[in-house]
Amino acid sequence: MSISTESGERRPRGLISAVAFVTIIVAISLGIGYLTAPGEWYESLNKPAFNPPSWVFGPVWTALYILIAIAGWRIWRIAGRSGAMMLWIAQMILNWLWSPAFFGAEAPSLALALICSMLASILFFIAQAWRHDRWSAGLFVPYAVWVAFATTLNGSIVFLNQSPS
Repeated sequence: MSISTESGERRPRGLISAVAFVTIIVAISLGIGYLTAPGEWYESLNKPAFNPPSWVFGPVWTALYILIAIAGWRIWRIAGRSGAMMLWIAQMILNWLWSPAFFGAEAPSLALALICSMLASILFFIAQAWRHDRWSAGLFVPYAVWVAFATTLNGSIVFLNQSPS
């Protein structure tokens, strides 16, 4: 079964395409996280008092990646060549670059620039997606809240670990 999109294209509507899309996005995302897992360098950093325990990040990001992927699949299905879809792709690329920048390159300042851009693209996605599919926009709200928190955490780590001038 398929539906017509705004541009007249046909997009698969079935459960198989949804499961495949979600599986691919979650697998790539968790794979990047696994390959760039925090190590001794991260443990040695000064962190703010509100830094969550390490065990929190895995379950939170797994749940968020599922929501992100469902929203992406819905937008792809409904408005595949829209600004919302381009923003979804942009935020996903920025998301996938953050862990390699922060943990892999040990560059919290670079990661801060990436996460600020990611937060902006998430917020723009919500605004654009609202026009096409309010469910997709709503699925991104927890993600926006978490990334706003993560941006604050990243910025705090940069601040707390500056070299004295």
